[in-house]
Amino acid sequence: MRLASVLTPLDDHHLKLAAQCGVEEITVRYPGTKLADLLHTKAQIERHGLKLGIIEGYLPIEKLKLGKDDGSDMASMKLLLQHMNEAEIPLLCYNFMAGTDWVRTKVDAKERGGALVTAFDLKEAEKAMSLSATANQIGSETITAEALWTNLERMLTELLPVAEKCGVTLVMHPDDPPLAEFAGKARIMNSVENFERLMRISASRHNAICFCQGTFAAMGVDIPATIRRLGPYIRYVHFRDVRGSAEIFAETFHDNGPTDMVAAMRAYRDIGFTGPMRPDHVPQLDGEEDGEPGYTMMGRLFAYGYMRGLMQAAQQ
Repeated sequence: MRLASVLTPLDDHHLKLAAQCGVEEITVRYPGTKLADLLHTKAQIERHGLKLGIIEGYLPIEKLKLGKDDGSDMASMKLLLQHMNEAEIPLLCYNFMAGTDWVRTKVDAKERGGALVTAFDLKEAEKAMSLSATANQIGSETITAEALWTNLERMLTELLPVAEKCGVTLVMHPDDPPLAEFAGKARIMNSVENFERLMRISASRHNAICFCQGTFAAMGVDIPATIRRLGPYIRYVHFRDVRGSAEIFAETFHDNGPTDMVAAMRAYRDIGFTGPMRPDHVPQLDGEEDGEPGYTMMGRLFAYGYMRGLMQAAQQ
C-alpha cells in the first residue's frame, strides 16, 4: 500500500509537507490538453522525490455521461490517455454522476473540536451545491438509469482499448451521495451490485474500481467485507468515513467515524492491495475556514500520520 494525496493548491510548500509526512504519490486534477503542462507538473512533483501517479477530477466527460457528446469529449479523453502514457501515469479516476458531481447541502457542519466538515441532507436538497468546477450547477436535464448504463458502456467500449494501449487503468469512483436519483437524474454507481455489473461490462484489467470508503459507508455496507468482495478490482482507495446514510450524513475525522478503520486496513492487506491510497475529504481545522471544503491541508497532515500508522500495524 502506498500513501498518496491530492494537494490544493499544488505548490512547493504543500509538496514538501507531503514528502515530509511519508506521501509517495500525488493525484492531480485534469491538466488540460497540453502535454507540456502535464510534464511541467510531473517535474515539479518529482523534484520533491514524489511520483505523479493518478489523474482524477474535472475530466471532460460530462457530455459523454448525458449521451450528448459531439465527439469533442471523447477526443479529449483519448488525448488525455495518450498524454498519460507519455508521462507514465498509470491511473485515471472518473465518476459517472451526470450533471452534478459530488453534492452537499452544508459545508460547515461541526465535527470534533468545532472542525468544519461537509454534510448532506436530502430533505434540504434545494440547497444542494455541486462541489466541482466542471459541474458546479445542477442543470434541469433528466436521465434514466438505463440511459446512463448505455452511455457508460458506449464510453468504455471506445475508451478501454485506448487505455490498454496506453497502459492506463480506468478506476470508477462511486456516486456521492449514493442515491438512486438526485435532481431528476438517476445514479447508477450506488451499490456493490452495480459495481459488479460495471466489472461485467469488460473483463479488461484496465476496467477497475476506486474504492471510496466514505461513499460505500453511506451505502450502509460492511466496509471490510465489501473490500474483500470487490478486492480483485480495487486499484485505488479514497480513505475516509461518514456518519449517517445516503439520505443524511456528515463527514468525520478519519479516526472518529463508525467504520472500523483497523479492520478496513487489514482487509486491504488481505486482498493483497498494493496500490495508492489517499485521504479524501478532511475536516477544516482552526484557521482554514476559507479553504476549499474537504481539501484543506492541516486535516490532511493528521490523516497522513493516522493512515501510515494503520498501514504499518496491518502489515505486522
